[in-house]
Amino acid sequence: MLKLNRFSAALRLPVIVMALAATFHPAATLAGPPDTPAVGKASPLIAAMQTELDRSFKVLGGQEPPAYFIGYTITNTQRAEVSGSNGALLSSSEARNRWLQVSVRTGTYTLDNTHKVGERQMPSGGPGTAIPVDNDEEIVRRAIWLETDDQYRAAAESLIKIRSSKEVKADTLEGRAPDFSHEQPHKSIEPEASFTLDRKPWEEKVRAYTKAFRESPDILNSIVTFSALAQNAYLVNTEGTQLQHGQTRYRLELFIQGKATDGMNIERYYNFDWVEPKEAPSDKDVAAASATLRKEMEGLVKAPLNEPSVGPALLTGRAAAVFFHEVFGHRAEGHRQKDISEGQTFAKKVGEPILPDFLSIVDDPTLRKLGQEDLLGYYRFDDEGVSSHEVVLVDHGVLKNFEMSRSPLADFPHSNGHGRRQLGATPVSRQGNLIVKSNKTVTNAQLRAKLIELIKTQNKPYGLLIDDIAGGFTFTGRGQPQAFQVQPLVVYKVFADGRPDELVRGVDIVGTPLAALTKIVATGDTPEVFNGYCGAESGSVPVSAAAPAILTTELEVQKKQADTDAPPILPPPAHDVKSAQAKSGGAQ
Repeated sequence: MLKLNRFSAALRLPVIVMALAATFHPAATLAGPPDTPAVGKASPLIAAMQTELDRSFKVLGGQEPPAYFIGYTITNTQRAEVSGSNGALLSSSEARNRWLQVSVRTGTYTLDNTHKVGERQMPSGGPGTAIPVDNDEEIVRRAIWLETDDQYRAAAESLIKIRSSKEVKADTLEGRAPDFSHEQPHKSIEPEASFTLDRKPWEEKVRAYTKAFRESPDILNSIVTFSALAQNAYLVNTEGTQLQHGQTRYRLELFIQGKATDGMNIERYYNFDWVEPKEAPSDKDVAAASATLRKEMEGLVKAPLNEPSVGPALLTGRAAAVFFHEVFGHRAEGHRQKDISEGQTFAKKVGEPILPDFLSIVDDPTLRKLGQEDLLGYYRFDDEGVSSHEVVLVDHGVLKNFEMSRSPLADFPHSNGHGRRQLGATPVSRQGNLIVKSNKTVTNAQLRAKLIELIKTQNKPYGLLIDDIAGGFTFTGRGQPQAFQVQPLVVYKVFADGRPDELVRGVDIVGTPLAALTKIVATGDTPEVFNGYCGAESGSVPVSAAAPAILTTELEVQKKQADTDAPPILPPPAHDVKSAQAKSGGAQ
């Protein structure tokens, strides 16, 4: 199961809000295309890693079974976080850490220790280990030596079991595809990313931002978090790749909670993402976003429950972006076409129409921005050392390609730079910047008019306007329903007779992908960006999705799961008018 947290958190992994850095180093943004060597000073880590790599491969390549590939990745993380709640400071911290990940493959590119036997996933090595942050060569090499030994032993044991298994012979074409792809080595040394941050101003800001939410009695809790992260990756492997690259970013998250009278929990979010200090949101920007969240919360706690229904719906751009990420994006990840335990929704549909012919979809991690919006899914090299580039997934409705890691398919023998993972996980194919394009656009006002026409044509009492979505999840495994569930935050009933829109709550969008994708009949003309953190088998990774508003002839919604806890018996202390009057002697 894949779940989205302001995108996904598949398998219900903890969300890592990797909101990134403070003083941005401009030189780090000037690197050229992925295959253009960046001019920077190599860290001592590169030399230490390469020396130990050469030593290990010379010996382990001659063992039985032989190691045919070894890759080392060290990731340095510098992180600061300031969090406040209800007018007070919750926490303020800054930390550095370093993580070593070793990949050892035994056997051959065709059949190695990662091969999946039947429905049982063979072990593919451990998750890595924390190592000291000092650049002492002897200490670094010692840590690499110990982890390499552990990973080789695990890989050798796995390959022996695979070779002796009667289930190794594949029953499908994709099952006969090689276990690992040959890729062009890359050498690129970028300047290291770092930041210097004074947390005191942010401590005052989170106090002030959360204190403002106390003005509403309908907001039970508020949390505002500022995060800064600079992360540098150093990668070498036996194919000749040497990489040093890093990024810095900022994030400010606003989160409030409320509760309806029937016990249903109501949550509203908003986040700002940026990469340069001058792009930080002003207090005025934050106040405007906070006011919108407050107004929506006060409406939602009093709004009626929506009943399950099927009918026309309009999804605004950000909502549509999450919709495509869930309904299409996860099923276009390459490893899902290969794994026989997966539903393989699109595995045999390359060259066939899966969307209306006016829609195209690309995944382009090379884009830093779309318009004025920063894209969290930007990266120059993936976590397997392959350069990123634009991939056309759907061209005018026809499926053309998949997001590929170094786990090849029969007709797609190479990675296209989408092997990604959270620290401590093994890379698999993942989304980066999923962008939906349309050549059948109208203004958003015209799109709303078309929604009303559909309501009348279908003789429905109302249609739905989906204005914001928290996230969702999708089932992709075989044996499970090939269905998705998307969780809207702000939904309105739209009436054909001219009545004002009615805010409703408790709505979950449900459906199956092959049917849902064909119901789109028109789009707006303004793309909107949704940045978030998506979780799946390889953990939580930063991603973006962009789409215009979409109009669909049919969308099924069900009731959201409700909490049975009633709201607090007493109002918040600051809003308890009767207690205040009694204390002053003026109670009626």
